[in-house]
Amino acid sequence: MAQALAVATTDFQCESNGQAHRTADFGSSRLIVRRGDRFTITVHFAGRPYQRGEDQISVIVETGPAPLETSGTKVQFPLSDSLDEAKWNAAVVSSDGKQLSLSICSPADAKIGPQALKLLCTTQGQSTLLALGEFILLFNPWCPGDDVFLDSEHQRREYVLNDQGLIYRGSRKFISHIAWNFGQFEDGILDICLKLLDNSSNCLKNQDEDGSQRHDPVYISRIVAAMVNCNDDNGVLEGNWGPDYSNGVCPTMWNGSITILRQWNKLGCLRVRYGQCWVFAAVACTVLRCLGIPTRPITNFNSAHDTEQNLRIDSFIDENGKRVRKSGDSIWNFHCWTESWMTRPDLKPGCDGWQVLDPTPQERSDGIYCCGPASVKAIKNGDVNLKFDTPFVFAEVNADYVSWLLYKDGTKKQIEINHRLVGQNISTKAVGSDEREDITHNYKYAEGSKEEREAFTKADMKNKLAEEPEKKFFMKLKVEKVNMNGADFEVSAVLMNQTSAMKNCRLILCAQTIMYNGESIQECSWNDLANVTIGPHEEKRETLQVLYSNYGLSLRENNQILIVALAMEYEAEELVVARKVITLQNPSLQIKILGEPVQYRKLTAEICFTNPMPVSLCDGTFLVEGAGLTDEQNISCPVQSIAPGQEVKLRVNFTPQKSGLRKLTVDLDCNKLKDVKGFQNVIVRPMKR
Repeated sequence: MAQALAVATTDFQCESNGQAHRTADFGSSRLIVRRGDRFTITVHFAGRPYQRGEDQISVIVETGPAPLETSGTKVQFPLSDSLDEAKWNAAVVSSDGKQLSLSICSPADAKIGPQALKLLCTTQGQSTLLALGEFILLFNPWCPGDDVFLDSEHQRREYVLNDQGLIYRGSRKFISHIAWNFGQFEDGILDICLKLLDNSSNCLKNQDEDGSQRHDPVYISRIVAAMVNCNDDNGVLEGNWGPDYSNGVCPTMWNGSITILRQWNKLGCLRVRYGQCWVFAAVACTVLRCLGIPTRPITNFNSAHDTEQNLRIDSFIDENGKRVRKSGDSIWNFHCWTESWMTRPDLKPGCDGWQVLDPTPQERSDGIYCCGPASVKAIKNGDVNLKFDTPFVFAEVNADYVSWLLYKDGTKKQIEINHRLVGQNISTKAVGSDEREDITHNYKYAEGSKEEREAFTKADMKNKLAEEPEKKFFMKLKVEKVNMNGADFEVSAVLMNQTSAMKNCRLILCAQTIMYNGESIQECSWNDLANVTIGPHEEKRETLQVLYSNYGLSLRENNQILIVALAMEYEAEELVVARKVITLQNPSLQIKILGEPVQYRKLTAEICFTNPMPVSLCDGTFLVEGAGLTDEQNISCPVQSIAPGQEVKLRVNFTPQKSGLRKLTVDLDCNKLKDVKGFQNVIVRPMKR
């Protein structure tokens, strides 16, 4: 009987394969490759040499806890003379007896995740199974046959390989941004992302069925959207919209996804506290980019949350101009989700490309808290009958905003309909730069255009209200400048009478601190003018003073104040309303890099902050983070007290681990001032070898 072949070692050629598959940033300690492309390994035999012709070898690739050929989680194939990139197969590159080099190719629709690689060697009728080790297979946006193929190298680098980026927040008139460390290539993150898939309710219920679908980016992305929140499962983040963040971290204090994912993993899949929409979206972006699906964070300003599914947002104010919560509907000043790029063979033609995925738990989809993937093209064209959750996203960017006056006796009167308020300045980071790209045109046609009307008709908007006649008596709210947090400011209500009759009215001006999701916190200024007279074709301005001493105690980390002006004309009983969200600007952080940034060489950043507030800031903490820059993802620098006008300088040392363009992010939080963020781009020169 011939001696059985035995394997001494397997050289997975991790470094060269990683370079070829654009996975080198994961490191070279193990083999990580993308599907639909070839990779090379070398098997070193112990004992007798491999004899071609005598030893018949087949390759076995298995994934999942119970691999089955019927589920596609196990494949077996013989060595061939040449490679066929359309299926699992392998060919001999070279052999000298003691070692065998193989080129292995996976199909573009292979199951992603950890793969066990084995050889089945048959000699003189005797078979031996040889375990070679494991590798990880990812989606491949560079492969034309992959469902996530993206035909732009610049976009692939931005939406798959870039481990840092910008996320937009604020309000439509004051768009701000924060830097975010996605960190998909940091140590342990890939394993955590795969663990996230294994802890989904789908996998726990039926591992075989789940494994059979892990080739499909539609399926995988939907799992990620569900698992980033913890509402139905062992998901990552618990949502909290304030004001109490005890027993957790205020969402504005996060600078990146790395700490969140590592904490979830370390705690045995216990929820991390807390997240809000941009945190949910950013963590989902990290996971999806890590798995190889092109993904980008999106911000929609004046985003509708349509709980009644009538494509209409009803907003109520009382006779004192104060917002009343009578409906579950709301307008979020901004809302973040992600878009992922993929084909949609499950939908009608024309729905490929960007797909909306929203991991923020708002409404259930097929019984679980997730949203998407919903085709952006379908949303634009009003194809709301298509899965997944297209009607909900359509409403987020297209719903009507209807204002009502609620009287003391419970009756109500419609004030106005606004068809244009919802879905404005939809934003994402531009490819290859830190500029903002407005992609509103991807989601909706121009207001009032023929195409827009056709999209509404197709959406079957039965509850859409008719256009109102053009008003001759109306009002606008104006703010003359950007207002700083900590300062007093004023807002002007400008009443315009374009009729030939005198207008006598009661004018109420009300300011309320709010959360960014539109929830009212507290009234901070109010003015009731009983007799305001506007002559024919006249314009009249009235102002409302908003003092820091009034808004400071209830202002939350989003720095937003809602101003509502209500004019009630006495004779014709005409109602006019105007609303504006004021986003107060935080002071800036100055970040300066001292010295030349070189990979693996100690570097110092100097952070400078001046307190512009009229009060002392206590219990301050500076959190410093940078993917590829800092070993620990959060370097904490506590500061006990900063007096009004006082300048604070501190220096932070770190050692860059990766070369290229990096972002060092800094967050300051203290008792009277939250969410002060800044970032500095750092170009790190590679270490000379």
